[in-house]
Amino acid sequence: MSLPVTPKPSPRRFHQARWDEPIVFELHSAGERGIAVTPIESGVRDAVGDVVAALPDSLRRTTPPRLPEIGQMRVLKHYLRLSQETLGSDLNVDIGQGTCTIKYSPKINDQLIEVPQLRELHPLQNPADVQGALEITWRLERLMAEISGMHAVSFQAPGGSAGIWTNIAMIRAYHASRGEADQRDEVITTIFSHPSNAAAAKVAGYKVITVYPDADGYPDLAAMKAALSERTAAIMVTNPEDTGIYNPAVEEWVDAAHAVGALASYDQANAAGILGITRARDAGFDVCQFNLHKTFSAPHGSGGPAAAANAASEALAPFLPGPRIVRDGDAFTVHEPGEQSIGHVAPGFGVVLHVVRAYAWIMALGAEGLRTASEIAVLNNNYLMSRVLQIPGASAPYATGRRRIEQVRYSWQELFEQTGITSEEIGIRMADFGFHYWTSHHPYVVPQPFTLEPTECYSKAEIDEYVAALAEVAREARETPEVVRTAPHNQTVHHTHHDDLDDPERWAITWRAYRRKYFGEGSASGAMAADGSAA
Repeated sequence: MSLPVTPKPSPRRFHQARWDEPIVFELHSAGERGIAVTPIESGVRDAVGDVVAALPDSLRRTTPPRLPEIGQMRVLKHYLRLSQETLGSDLNVDIGQGTCTIKYSPKINDQLIEVPQLRELHPLQNPADVQGALEITWRLERLMAEISGMHAVSFQAPGGSAGIWTNIAMIRAYHASRGEADQRDEVITTIFSHPSNAAAAKVAGYKVITVYPDADGYPDLAAMKAALSERTAAIMVTNPEDTGIYNPAVEEWVDAAHAVGALASYDQANAAGILGITRARDAGFDVCQFNLHKTFSAPHGSGGPAAAANAASEALAPFLPGPRIVRDGDAFTVHEPGEQSIGHVAPGFGVVLHVVRAYAWIMALGAEGLRTASEIAVLNNNYLMSRVLQIPGASAPYATGRRRIEQVRYSWQELFEQTGITSEEIGIRMADFGFHYWTSHHPYVVPQPFTLEPTECYSKAEIDEYVAALAEVAREARETPEVVRTAPHNQTVHHTHHDDLDDPERWAITWRAYRRKYFGEGSASGAMAADGSAA
């Protein structure tokens, strides 16, 4: 090795590992075992008896499950190889998944939830045996009540969209309790609120009215007031919106909704920049929900399990889902849903492991730490915005020249008009530098969009590294566009084709379905050839 060490290029070179790893079922080798299970001791066998014989015939399998038989060493290699073919928040600068708030999840919190007293909890366990878990859940409820300004909190909803659904279910139950369920059949939201607000309202049977930004780029207060009527059940808004723009007139929105008898629901999925600075109840909202797996640093889990915190004012608290945890002196009891509650929205009283992680994160930071984390998230975001807007062809539509909160939905429209390179193509090319990059929810309202959210977790050097890669891809779009169009070049999978994604006839979401569809196993109609045609 020669000295001094050669400086590394910027952006750094990257190449994804590729193992051509088979599906785990293809590793099956009859007789191999990952763990040799200890034979049952005679004393235990005599005491317990034949438990299988006690099962009803209808619950017994006629054939063993077709699970792969694999030795422990091969299992370890299999999953390590898959992990090397994956980008994730512990590997790269993961600021490209805007709206998802990809934070660092402290590993000590993972150690906390690995203790058997938590890992082996069962949701139907006798409350007397799980007082510690109940106390942590109750204490986090009180912390979330303080953070939101609300009266009561529930962690039952197992995800952000489930939390939004819980909000609209409480709103529907509230109006039904007042005999206004049939009258109030409309919900108002904004185009840059999370789409789950409109979706949940629609699923709940409401007509959805969507408000667009005004001439200054802010949610249009006049348009919202024009849409309000005695038919309005609620406004359901995200603030700051997915553009990163904070609605400065949010209290006027809430007051206007209340003036016609409607409720106000606050989607706080984008709360990473406002903790300790604003509170939902202080602005008059009746219900809100946070995502523990985003704002409070519990991991996303690649789509689940997640955890929401639904918070309600005193008037709406009776409608929260159950069961609820009640403190009686030093004891904690579990109460089934009350008469006005919307009932159960999931088993048990929440994803307890995420509750513990979020509790540990909040207690480690304290009140001042939460506010500092938000302030750094805002600082990081506005630094990132200033750097991105220096790249020719990038822009930040709406509220031009104003600061954003914790994220920005940018646009490559100018670059697209000059080069023909789309935002999706830029996102694929970014993977060649080891970075994830997301565009926007569909349909695209911002043309050629991309959404970045740096949170408080990333350093200036890491943000600069991400921007350097973004600027390099934008340069390639102008000077060597074929490099971008034919990307990725350094990834495990070169290019996926949408034909397979768009044709349900080719889908097989389980190994058994794949074997049935393509090899005719267990199918009376025969196999489908590998090219998708009927055999």
